[in-house]
Amino acid sequence: MTAHRSMIRRAAAVAAAATAAVVLAACGGESDSSAGHNGHEKTSSPTASASAAQGKQNAADVAFAKGMIPHHRQAVEMAELAETRAQSSDVKKLAGEIKKAQDPEIKTLSGWLTSWGEEVPKEDEMSEHAGHSMSGMMTPEDMDKLEKASGEAFDTAFLEMMVKHHEGAVEMAKTEQSDGSYQSAKDMADEIITSQSAEITRMNKLLGKS
Repeated sequence: MTAHRSMIRRAAAVAAAATAAVVLAACGGESDSSAGHNGHEKTSSPTASASAAQGKQNAADVAFAKGMIPHHRQAVEMAELAETRAQSSDVKKLAGEIKKAQDPEIKTLSGWLTSWGEEVPKEDEMSEHAGHSMSGMMTPEDMDKLEKASGEAFDTAFLEMMVKHHEGAVEMAKTEQSDGSYQSAKDMADEIITSQSAEITRMNKLLGKS
């Protein structure tokens, strides 16, 4: 009888273990299925995954984009003046590089603002901000002076103004680096600091200051 009871207990234990294994396998299957489903969701929604990877934008990111767009637009406008007014081939080359670098960044910044549900600064807002809320922006008087200059006088005015303009952009980019949360914006800020700092050094050499 005792042996019979022992066999029953062993059989019950085996059955319980088997049941537990089935339950665990089922749970594991559900977990795998869920993970697979979630993975599929992420794959089918690149915008959501990109947003999660980037980190949500904050007020500093919005301010950076809204400020840098008119700032870049003015630099491009200055660079376009150099195409016909500059005398130095070095100045013309530099102006071309500035335009080539900043035009695409304006489009990227505008795209971010649109995706965040923010308003993209209008073209005519540039003059309203000039010399006021953004560091390094030229005033309408500065731009008028540059537009009327030509030859060597243009080269000097362009370089002096663009140094100041770049210094302002670097300052804005450093604020984004320290206060922003959107990684792509912080990456752009880093590129602006690196490239425009190098251009400042280059322009100062052309001005004979270093």
